[in-house]
Amino acid sequence: MSINIKFRNLIKKYDENTVIHNLSVDIREGEFFTLLGPSGCGKTTLLRMAAGFNSIEGGEVLFDNIRVNELPPNKRNIGMVFQNYAIFPHLSVKDNIAFGLKNRKVPKEEIPALVAEIMDIVQITQYANRLPEKLSGGQQQRVALARAIVIQPDVLLMDEPLSNLDAKLRVELRNAIKEIQKKIGITTLYVTHDQEEAMAVSNRIAVMNMGVIQHVGTPKNIYQRPSNLFVSTFIGRSNIIEGFIDEDGVLDLMEFRIDKLNLKAPYKGKVIVSIRPEEFVFSTIGISGIIQRSMFLGLNTHYFILLKNGELIETIQESSVDDILVEGSEVHLEVKREKINVFDAESKNNILAGVINDIAVEDVCDN
Repeated sequence: MSINIKFRNLIKKYDENTVIHNLSVDIREGEFFTLLGPSGCGKTTLLRMAAGFNSIEGGEVLFDNIRVNELPPNKRNIGMVFQNYAIFPHLSVKDNIAFGLKNRKVPKEEIPALVAEIMDIVQITQYANRLPEKLSGGQQQRVALARAIVIQPDVLLMDEPLSNLDAKLRVELRNAIKEIQKKIGITTLYVTHDQEEAMAVSNRIAVMNMGVIQHVGTPKNIYQRPSNLFVSTFIGRSNIIEGFIDEDGVLDLMEFRIDKLNLKAPYKGKVIVSIRPEEFVFSTIGISGIIQRSMFLGLNTHYFILLKNGELIETIQESSVDDILVEGSEVHLEVKREKINVFDAESKNNILAGVINDIAVEDVCDN
């Protein structure tokens, strides 16, 4: 009940507008793979191409090396969970879940046991006889998930399944989805624009922009060593500062100098440096600036600091029992050198060693 998926040189067009550009990527058997990106980047389009809901203007979709381009959705053995649940309002929970089994002509006497098993897995047994109108949004989404996986599909496709839920319920249900997927071991292709959600549930993430996959990797890979500037600024918070690397490989970052950079290859010239808020450290030396404002958020305090070059940056410091630094205070900042990322000023690609990207270089375009 688990297969691999391969997208090979996929192209999707609407009239003369190309929304998926020669895209190739592999999804491994049994993994939780997420398509992440801003609205309009093509992630839902790609999911629908896998499902058979969208036409394909070029390339192939392969399920276990079998081309499925021409197969209709009902012949692909997929389970689908939509953003709006799409459960039948006039059917009870157990009848909603049984619907797909009946459509597949599963023997009538086998259906109750299969429904009971899946209700137990997604923890909705106590709601078996309720109508959807008597369920919360999270409970309805569990019903939708149960209905999708009870048919024992080869692939589970999920399109923004948590976007209609409140923040607390999203966290609760994303944890449940990950546990259920892990228990069943089904290959899952998941679409979201929520970075935290993607980081929490995924084995690997594909970050998309303008119909092109920019980086494929584990959440840790993508966060710590993003392949290019777009990925760095899209995943989490990043402060962007211009710098220069001299002939000795030393990075000049305003009045702060960083040597022993772990570069892929010798480099000299202008660079763009990405520093996450938590990678700044208050010090007696380093980049100087003036505190403009602060936000106390319990565990951490966020400071917004105006640098001499006019840039406003954000830092995150662990809150202390001492007073919060006041607006107008001058501070100096060092950086956690091993954590920053450095990008070529022209190509916007990361020039540090350690970038792990599971797509070929030719599949990536710069934005």
